[in-house]
Amino acid sequence: MQCPLCGNEKAHKHGKTSKGGQRYLCPNYHKIFSNTFDTIYYRRHIDSAEIHTIRPSHTEGSSLRGISRITQKSYGTVVSVVRSDERQKAQIVHNAKVQKIETDEVSADVHVVSP
Repeated sequence: MQCPLCGNEKAHKHGKTSKGGQRYLCPNYHKIFSNTFDTIYYRRHIDSAEIHTIRPSHTEGSSLRGISRITQKSYGTVVSVVRSDERQKAQIVHNAKVQKIETDEVSADVHVVSP
């Protein structure tokens, strides 16, 4: 397994997660990660099927409280899934478009949104 943090090809198995997924240890950084690292499923204690109910429901315009009632998950959990999905999509766009730009100088405005 390749380490997503440093790219080391020699990350090795290091036990199981509470949900039964494989964990890995990076020999360079001594960090533990799983298959779902850097995805919407990382460190989630809900099933992927529930996430696949929340995401389309939000896309179709259901209210977050309505989705919370349908899935019987807390409002905070629903908001967390929706926000992480939006962050993941933004990261995909960034990786595809912004990282390929070659420039000598960069200027950026920072807009901080408080939770």
